[in-house]
Amino acid sequence: MVDDDPGLLKLLSLRLQANGYQVETATGGRQALGRISARPPQLVITDLRMQDMDGMDLFDAIQKQAPALPVIMLTAHGSIPDAVRATRKGMFSYLTKPFDARELLQGIQEALQHAPRETALDSGMEEAWRENIIASSPAMVNLLEKTYRVAQTDVSVLIQSPSGTGKELLARALHQASPRRAAPFLPVNCAAIPENLLESELFGHRRGAFTGATSNRKGLFESADGGTLFLDEIGDMPLEFQAKLLRVLEDGEVRPVGSSSAFPVDVRVISATHADLEQAIEEGRFREDLYYRLNVVMLEIPPLSRRREDIPLLARKFLQQAGKRGCKARRFSPEALRVLMLAPWPGNVRQLLNVVEQAAALAPTAVISDVLIQEALRHRQERIAPLAEAQQEFERQYLVDLMQATGGNVTRAARLARRNRTEFYRLLHRHELEPELFRRG
Repeated sequence: MVDDDPGLLKLLSLRLQANGYQVETATGGRQALGRISARPPQLVITDLRMQDMDGMDLFDAIQKQAPALPVIMLTAHGSIPDAVRATRKGMFSYLTKPFDARELLQGIQEALQHAPRETALDSGMEEAWRENIIASSPAMVNLLEKTYRVAQTDVSVLIQSPSGTGKELLARALHQASPRRAAPFLPVNCAAIPENLLESELFGHRRGAFTGATSNRKGLFESADGGTLFLDEIGDMPLEFQAKLLRVLEDGEVRPVGSSSAFPVDVRVISATHADLEQAIEEGRFREDLYYRLNVVMLEIPPLSRRREDIPLLARKFLQQAGKRGCKARRFSPEALRVLMLAPWPGNVRQLLNVVEQAAALAPTAVISDVLIQEALRHRQERIAPLAEAQQEFERQYLVDLMQATGGNVTRAARLARRNRTEFYRLLHRHELEPELFRRG
């Protein structure tokens, strides 16, 4: 609950706790964002008019940080138009002051039915649908929760994320969590297939359709019938072929090259790209109608630099895999882990895998040193910019990343930031970040 009126905040908290809810409070939007970063809740209830950050700005920030998190707005009668606009942007609902307690409790009950739940990640299905995805960061937990819920539907999904983040891995996980899991999952890289062969590859062809077509051939749409077709690098698909793909998605029918008739197919399409498709639409390189057909739900995998607490987990997993291929190394030195945690990672998880494999292959002993990691990174560790020179938002995210990476250990975080504990506490206080909320377990 977020409100800059301590009296109302206390009253509502007591009332909700009396009804069996766990409640955490914040007296402003900035403090709320810090708490959400450290310990994602299942619901946010916020006042609209607040001094440091109003409810609309807080809602916009939550949408960027945790888009699946439902938000209920409390507003006075004069601000109803603002609340209506917020619901159109995705806010769950709003209540006008003064409100009835039963109305609030009913709204909470309805909102929690749509809230992120840990059970989706901790259920017996966990190994079956996300066994290869290693994650503990709030950003990834939120993404996996959203993925699990979308998997239960049959809508088209667009995964838009930087290269090397694991788009195909997430697509496979979505397929495994869906009712289609027993049917095929077929990936195809649209950028790797020549334009003149793409139609035949996806839709199939009949004997004699073109030179070299000596027999009938099933396309990937037909082969994936009942299952999932993953179209990677969809942004590189030729413009002329996009119209043909759109027709298949709209009609649910495929006509092989050289055939005069079409037949129905039941395929779920997951597409992925690292490109900005909206910019491609503006430049005339991608069809807007196809974009909206593919992008019923968008999933965005955060870059590795935004999920640093996952780096040790991933690095140890990759090292374990390297050990199965004969590498001597079995663990990282503390200094090596520090270098891994602070590297910029422009190549994301793919780059981390490469760095770990190279260091493991060259390690003469069971321990990988920081020198080996530095050599594998192929650059000198960049100096962390002084916080005093950083922009306000950068400074806050910098602190959040450090606290998540160290599990709320202020001493370690201060050492990494090259600041003394007193100054570091002052920085945390400035951004209303509470160390205990980042501590694991």
